[in-house]
Amino acid sequence: MEIKIDSLENIHEAAKKFIAAMGDNTVFAFYGKMGAGKTTFIKAVCEELGVTDVINSPTFAIVNEYRSDENGELIYHFDFYRIKKLEEVYDMGYEDYLYSGALCFIEWPELIEELLPGDAVSVHIDENEDGTRTVRFDENND
Repeated sequence: MEIKIDSLENIHEAAKKFIAAMGDNTVFAFYGKMGAGKTTFIKAVCEELGVTDVINSPTFAIVNEYRSDENGELIYHFDFYRIKKLEEVYDMGYEDYLYSGALCFIEWPELIEELLPGDAVSVHIDENEDGTRTVRFDENND
């Protein structure tokens, strides 16, 4: 599936489309260059899922935990940009998160690719020449 984001004004509409296509999948690996909009899109998705906490990139914490105010659903947001060795990911107990059944949104998954569950959904965010963004993913991974 492809979702086009023309501007920040319609990012929440794109987030709603993404959520509608998530199915029963829980682990989403977000690929994209620095500045492509991974954090911004994940923030919009979390807001559409009912999170009212401050949502920001967990660059230094590695993982942020959010809860939907609507249904109490647990959401983990990872940013592995600063990971230097896989041992750091083992030490944080990644299995407890990725195999918990909670929603997991992962930035910079290429740095931990071998640890991703086999059913993780790859989501690619590309910045187009005109400044728009395209979100691409396979919605048939469930």
